Amino acid sequence: MAATSPEHSSAVTLSVVIPLFNEEESLPMLVAQLLGSLRPLGEAFELVLVDDGSSDGTAQVLQQLSETTPELVAVLLRRNYGQTAAMAAGFDASSGEEVVTLDGDLQNDPADIPLMLNKLREGYDLVSGWRYQRQDAALSRLLPSKLANKLIAAVTDVRLHDYGCSLKAYRREVVTDLNLYGELHRFLPALASIEGARITEVKVNHQPRRFGKSKYGIDRTFRVLMDLLTVWFMKRFLTRPMHVFGFWGLLAMAAGAGMGGLLLVEKLLGHDIGNRPLLTLCVLLLLTGVQLFCFGLLGELMMRTYHESQGRPIYRIRATLRGKAALPA
Repeated sequence: MAATSPEHSSAVTLSVVIPLFNEEESLPMLVAQLLGSLRPLGEAFELVLVDDGSSDGTAQVLQQLSETTPELVAVLLRRNYGQTAAMAAGFDASSGEEVVTLDGDLQNDPADIPLMLNKLREGYDLVSGWRYQRQDAALSRLLPSKLANKLIAAVTDVRLHDYGCSLKAYRREVVTDLNLYGELHRFLPALASIEGARITEVKVNHQPRRFGKSKYGIDRTFRVLMDLLTVWFMKRFLTRPMHVFGFWGLLAMAAGAGMGGLLLVEKLLGHDIGNRPLLTLCVLLLLTGVQLFCFGLLGELMMRTYHESQGRPIYRIRATLRGKAALPA
């Protein structure tokens, strides 16, 4: 993922990336809190705020803030692409060697960012926040979240208490290696672990929601489960799809061949096998095995194509606001 401006990247050491969707009410307070937490550090930083096609006045508020906040980099997407694409756009527009992400609804505390950075500088590649005192409804958010965290940890082998916490700190090389799509933003630690990243977590604050309502619903739960299966497959068979499809294909063909051999013996002994259900099962297993084996070969070709053709963004930018100027993307 490339930075937007070489000149800008030479001065910035820290990038804070925040996807936004209909956050016009929280934006002024969010930026004020970020500046209050980051300016005292004495480090060159940028606030990369990505408007994911908001239908309220988020873009207008960003325009106003860009006139008074030199650290601001606002990326306005052409439509709502989803949080994963918005985060990818923020990573691409960022230039710091250290990257921090958080939500724009004021529930993450910017005062925790120095803590995250200190932990990152101990030698870790990714530091994930753990909202150990959640300020959410118990039945609708806390219980499903706990179950989801246990399931994700079991599937991905990356043991974290809080996968859903957006407050995370990364080294530049980690976000550079990530290729995001779907709802994969919540599985960033698992994706980073595939590339060999050192991962840890720290306890962070969690604030009650001040404005609006949660944008998470039951429809997103289904998409998350589908992407969890994707992550599981990527972690185990990303570079070797033939290992999974080929194994089951050969197993099915072997079973079919065994049944076929048994039927052949019975035929040679003079038994009628034309109406045997076993014959149908034998043919079905052989055909299924061939299909699975072909899927494995096709998967190998697709993975080769995937690795050779990366680089196409999953979003489109309408405009970029940097400091006091608005530049067409």
